[in-house]
Amino acid sequence: MTTTMTSKRWLIVLGTVIMQMGLGTIYTWSLFNAHLVSTFGFELSSVSITFSITSFALAFATLFAGKLQDRFGLRRLTAASGILLGLGLILSSQASSLPMFYLLAGVVVGYADGTAYITSLSNLMKWFPKNKGLISGVSVGAYGTGSLIFKYINGGLIESAGVSNAFLYWGLMVMMMILIGSLLVREAPVAAPVMGNQKLAASGTALLPKDYTVKEMLRTKEAYLLFVIFFTACMSGLYLIGIVKDIGVQLAGMDVATAANAVAMIAIFNTAGRLILGALSDRVSRTKLISITLAVTAAAMFILSYATLSYGLFFACVAAIAFCFGGNITVFPAIVSDFFGLKNHSKNYGIIYQGFGIGALSGSFIAAFLGGFKPTFNIIGLLCILACILAVSLQPPVARAAKAKGMSLKPSRHTA
Repeated sequence: MTTTMTSKRWLIVLGTVIMQMGLGTIYTWSLFNAHLVSTFGFELSSVSITFSITSFALAFATLFAGKLQDRFGLRRLTAASGILLGLGLILSSQASSLPMFYLLAGVVVGYADGTAYITSLSNLMKWFPKNKGLISGVSVGAYGTGSLIFKYINGGLIESAGVSNAFLYWGLMVMMMILIGSLLVREAPVAAPVMGNQKLAASGTALLPKDYTVKEMLRTKEAYLLFVIFFTACMSGLYLIGIVKDIGVQLAGMDVATAANAVAMIAIFNTAGRLILGALSDRVSRTKLISITLAVTAAAMFILSYATLSYGLFFACVAAIAFCFGGNITVFPAIVSDFFGLKNHSKNYGIIYQGFGIGALSGSFIAAFLGGFKPTFNIIGLLCILACILAVSLQPPVARAAKAKGMSLKPSRHTA
């Protein structure tokens, strides 16, 4: 590869990282809840629904982002998404009713965020087809880093300028970050499928993995099994993120200030999981790695439900779940490309990614139905065990088809 091409690829990495950091700032929403309650007199439970709407809109947007990219191109689409996201936050500074926050900070911001998130991530993976796990970790890790940095920026803005003006300044900063990032990215060239994730030997002939269209992917059972696994992985992490401070107070007997430290711990271990497990997934079987994270998550959920929680045990469980959740979010884009190819990755991953949106809502609904944290931990733990079993036995459709035809299979370390 020429020096010019190498430098071009790393500029694209830089642009994607800047964009993803801006996109990840939506995870600071919990900072705004109490201030919106005190400023406008809303109910806390009603305000917190905003972030659930944002998460659902983000996931829903990924269904259409690939088609929009085909029509408008990556740079124009991500730039437009940055402008829309920024405007959603800027206009939220003028909102004074819950429906307006639901529409602007929820639907508009979430949809713009999801569109830029999945297209920039998929594009970067196409530039580095031999290091998909690592590069996914860099991109998704930047998303987590953005939330960690802006926890302090937005917190300071709320205290110094007030909650409404904080939306204004937040929107301006994020708009600029995404616009700058969009100027640096370039659309990845369409390339032939890259061997290395699975190689089928039949009469001495190596078969390349197939690039599936969305319709072809939906005809495979693996698409639905991956959805179930991803949904479970997302629900476990997202439910914890939403109620971790309350768990510390109610189950571990902490004061509010001590329990609040768990919020920062989630951000740190979530980001660490994205970077470490993303890089590790280029060296070991990705599906087996996912099965391990699900087993660890299940164990932590059962400990939270049944053990007498000391401070150390509580923080260890929180750290474990956050680390595994961050890793799962990172490794899954690479798994989808291993199974269904890179050519239509943003569209195919957009289907699987709906597990994120449904998972964001399901944990809260289960808790409301069962009436508490502990029964919900048990349900999530059992689902993690089921997903772990599914992940252990899962293999790419091309490998399954080859076995059915009696071909000898030599899988790589990623999918073995």
